Amino acid sequence: MSGAETSPAFASVDIGTNSTRVLIARTDGIHTRTLERRMEITRLGEGVDATGAISDKAIERTLETLSFYHERIDEFSCESVVAAATSAIRDSRNSKYFLNMAERILGTHIKELSGEEEAWLSFIGASSDLEREGGVFVFDIGGGSTELAFGVPGIEGSRSSNEFLSASVDVGCVRMSERFLVGDPPSPVAIGRMESHILLTLKPVIEDFNMRDIQLGVGLAGTVTTISGISLGLKEYDSERIHHSTLGRDTVREIFEKLASVSSGERRRLMKVEPGRADVIVGGAAVLCVLMDLAKLDEIMVSEKDILDGMILEAYREAAL
Repeated sequence: MSGAETSPAFASVDIGTNSTRVLIARTDGIHTRTLERRMEITRLGEGVDATGAISDKAIERTLETLSFYHERIDEFSCESVVAAATSAIRDSRNSKYFLNMAERILGTHIKELSGEEEAWLSFIGASSDLEREGGVFVFDIGGGSTELAFGVPGIEGSRSSNEFLSASVDVGCVRMSERFLVGDPPSPVAIGRMESHILLTLKPVIEDFNMRDIQLGVGLAGTVTTISGISLGLKEYDSERIHHSTLGRDTVREIFEKLASVSSGERRRLMKVEPGRADVIVGGAAVLCVLMDLAKLDEIMVSEKDILDGMILEAYREAAL
């Protein structure tokens, strides 16, 4: 029996631009064993790209979800709770107001992560159950930003070394959808403008990575898992089938073009696993398409292990020091 099977429970909470998520898991500092993983689309970043502020309705939605998560964390008697907020918090002028209320509900400090910290924790989480050698390119397509990380699994402690590269770019499913996609369905012109923007934004970052030794590309977060669910023909979300499934570049492009060509109502019908993402999935799928093209990834692995797992692993290691 591994240490992750018998160790105390830890909890991590990720307050993102599009969704708010919680993971309750056991860990031995190397692996995590999931006890409960939940996600609610709270859209904290709704309108933030245009207004620079979190709306009252978005705050209300997110705080309600955090209150429920706090109850679940208490039921598992978690030894430690870590929480983080990402792109919407970095971009909003009223973030302190929201964080003060959220911290009172969770009973713990909420760290405002930089993009580079977000990329590092995502890499740790995604690579924690990979058994292979060579360079791994991990990317997390969020609501407001996309985090990129390139390194070798097992390089913990080498975040500042030349073995690890990271970046955060302000292209995400919510930001791209709100900025470019007005029609339902969006016009080909709008789609083209969005793809051009994503390409111009991501290209210099990918080129700087110079990932000649890449052995595996790993995609994280709701856009990637939803497209995987569509590709697999799932009628409901199935974490075990989605985790470590694969997506080919041609398949991703085909799904993107299909989703972009139909109304949001038709998208909901197609997206049985995550219908709540129907209004932003086109923006996220565009990021995925462009990213795979630029990185020359013919195929990627889809991972359920992500920043939430990375936060728990990092918390365990810090506590053990």
